Formats: sequence, C-alpha cells, structure tokens
Amino acid sequence: MSPVSILLNLIWILIGGAWMAFGWLVASVIMAITIIGLPWARAAFNIAIYTLLPFGSRAVSRDEVTGMSDIGTGALGVIGNIIWLVLAGWWLALGHLLTAVLFAITIIGLPFAWAHLKLAGIALWPIGKVIVPA
Repeated sequence: MSPVSILLNLIWILIGGAWMAFGWLVASVIMAITIIGLPWARAAFNIAIYTLLPFGSRAVSRDEVTGMSDIGTGALGVIGNIIWLVLAGWWLALGHLLTAVLFAITIIGLPFAWAHLKLAGIALWPIGKVIVPA
C-alpha cells in the first residue's frame, strides 16, 4: 500500500469510515445469526474490511479475477443480490449516500465522498465481488 493510501485510510477511519464499517459488521453478524444468511454474512464481512480501508483496494467481479463463472457470479448470485438488496443493501447504501453528501460539501472531502459512492454501489450488489489491491 502506498504512503498516500495509508494516509487517506487513517484520515478515513478518523472522520467516519469506522462507523460505516461497523454497519457492515452488524449486517454480517445479523446474517450469520440467521444461519440461512451465511453466504451474505461472508460477503458483508469482506466488504466491512474494505469499508474500513478503502484506499489502495478496489472491488471487482470474482469472474474477472478467476476467469470463470461460479455460483456467486451466475443466476444464483443475482437472486442472492436481490435478497440482499431487500434485507440490508438499501440501508447500507443509504448510509453511504448520506455520508457522501456530507463529505462532498467540502472540497477536501471529495475523495472520501467518492469512496462512499463506490461503497454505496457495492452495498446494493455485493455477492460475487472480491476485493483486490488497486
């Protein structure tokens, strides 16, 4: 990770990134408690880590990394993402959108607003994504 990414991640955590990562962690724990939600719990936990340290990493489709489709990137992944969207995705995306608007008010907050907008998109459709270094 570059020094700029490290600095941005530290600032990110201090000015509010930790609370959204906590939201993802809560979603992960709730999904894990239900037992049925274990596939969503894994995805939410991975994205919680990404939400805590978003600079220097990016989310891509798993089939782009592996070169082949799997359950999460096919039809079952679409069904899983729709279920996720209804159960938890919309409120996580809303949290990211509201935070992005607050950061976008200032010029210095624009990189953080952009990171929240990327995370809002992932919040709506997380199944089949993998986090890779940028």
